Amino acid sequence: MTLQYQDGQYRLALRRQPVLTLTDVGVTTTHIGKDLTFVEMKEEGAVEARYEMLAGKRHYCNNKANRYVSLYRDGQGHEVRVVFCLWNDGLTFRYELSIPNQEGERLEGEQTTYRIPEGMPRWMLQWSDGYEGFYPLTTTGEGKNRHWGYPALIQPAKGVFTLISEADIRRRHSASSLKNDVVSTDYRVCPDVNEVLLKDDWQSPWRVVIVGSLADVVASTLVTDVSTPCVLQDTNWIHPGVVSWVYWAYNHGSNDYNIIKKYVDMAATLHLPYVLIDAEWDEMKDGKTVEDAVNYANQHGVKPMIWYNSSVGWVNGAPGPKFRLNKPEDREKEFAWCERIGVAGVKIDFFSGDNQMNMDYCLDLLECAARHHLLVNFHGATIPRGWQRTYPNLLSTEGVYGAEWYNNVPTFTDKAAAHNATLPFTRNVIGPMDYTPCAFSDSQHPHITSHAHELALTVLFESGLQHLADRPESFLSQPQQVQDFLGQLPAAWDETCLVDGYPGEFVVIARRKGRTWYVAGINGTDEEKTIPVNLKKIIPSSGVATIFADRADKTAPWSIKEVSIKEMPTQMVCQPRGGFVFVINPVLSR
Repeated sequence: MTLQYQDGQYRLALRRQPVLTLTDVGVTTTHIGKDLTFVEMKEEGAVEARYEMLAGKRHYCNNKANRYVSLYRDGQGHEVRVVFCLWNDGLTFRYELSIPNQEGERLEGEQTTYRIPEGMPRWMLQWSDGYEGFYPLTTTGEGKNRHWGYPALIQPAKGVFTLISEADIRRRHSASSLKNDVVSTDYRVCPDVNEVLLKDDWQSPWRVVIVGSLADVVASTLVTDVSTPCVLQDTNWIHPGVVSWVYWAYNHGSNDYNIIKKYVDMAATLHLPYVLIDAEWDEMKDGKTVEDAVNYANQHGVKPMIWYNSSVGWVNGAPGPKFRLNKPEDREKEFAWCERIGVAGVKIDFFSGDNQMNMDYCLDLLECAARHHLLVNFHGATIPRGWQRTYPNLLSTEGVYGAEWYNNVPTFTDKAAAHNATLPFTRNVIGPMDYTPCAFSDSQHPHITSHAHELALTVLFESGLQHLADRPESFLSQPQQVQDFLGQLPAAWDETCLVDGYPGEFVVIARRKGRTWYVAGINGTDEEKTIPVNLKKIIPSSGVATIFADRADKTAPWSIKEVSIKEMPTQMVCQPRGGFVFVINPVLSR
């Protein structure tokens, strides 16, 4: 991979194939950054990222880069440094300033601009504060809404893909998004509202560009590679896991002690480690309280998590509890109470976008939760930008159009299969995704994906807290092999690789935990599809595999069988919107 500066632009290429052009760079504060002049670009040696993750697509992460610095001066003689790191799988860059001692220095804007030519395939999300939307395939930047959220996937050449995002949001930062509202081919990085004063040595977040094949993009850890290392002294209490979840079937179920008991009992039967007590637990009926529900869960060996309204986004008309986390003293009191009564984690919902206030608030929540040994799941929130490395108690984030939308509108029924086959190449690349997968029955609006498609989502979609959507009676009526699969399902992986696929059409991903491989595939189309499953490079030479697949019989929808490694298929014929899962175990030598 190469990066060249010429005629005021930076051109990124992979094996001499152009993949992205930066038509402009720069950052502007109140007094710095106007009328920039390029001075020089120097190489500053090699850097390496080597670390471990408690959750995510890979346990041991390792990446290397060459570091370059471009120096600019503005019209007043102030220096602006652009630090580029050219990694094995992409490019990261950020801005560095030395802020003079003067009043009122604020961030005014950023000039970073990516050029995406008309005609180039791209999968991009129209920005909203909760990042809940689709990534449709298009070849144009034209349209009514020219405001886009990360990540943005483009295909600059056959077999070559580029994913654009950002990483390492710190205190006093806002997050950013992309706008091409001036010229349709030119996508500007636009930081959200940030009113704080800048001081001393200031650095922007990292701009992240992952480059390579689809397999390179899916496997990349570049977002966490450049993020601040873990700041927690003790992480032994952090355990990823699968969660039973009430909301998909019962919108208001968490104010009913007897319904919560059903989900605790299901978790205990399936050997799931967690149960989530969702919104409105502060209004529990029949004289019961959330402490009764927490005690019931702990008595049955299931760790309870509870929900909070962040009270900065949707407040009026929204469910509670509200206003318990906003002030530092209230937050400390609340999380201390959670720890004392045996709550394992918190789901915090309804934030209000990418501005600096939200970013600092999320960091406050993560730090306070860690002091009280609480896992965190952010909902109605922005996408991951590397916090899962810095604060590994952050095990999941929504920021996705997921299965809860079957509860809201009929739109998802026809779009879910293609959307599901797009997310592994887009949203889930950058961090954990609380899609709430795996429903065999229906919510308010029906789903038309198959049983095996739904089961495959639990492997395809990475999340340190994997919330299972369906109702207890549906899960407990499935074949014992399916129930055993859910009870043994990992929520953190040692290794991840893309086997095959193309966004919106189909995807096959292999993930390893210990010596066991989980291989999941789905058909994102409305037609029967033969999907190749070439596992020669990853599977053990001997062993057994359990194959979960579909049957074209609504009364008996499952095909489940055990085969030896030598008998494993090299392709799967998938029903429309169908899927499959292989669980592959080596034969241990005596």
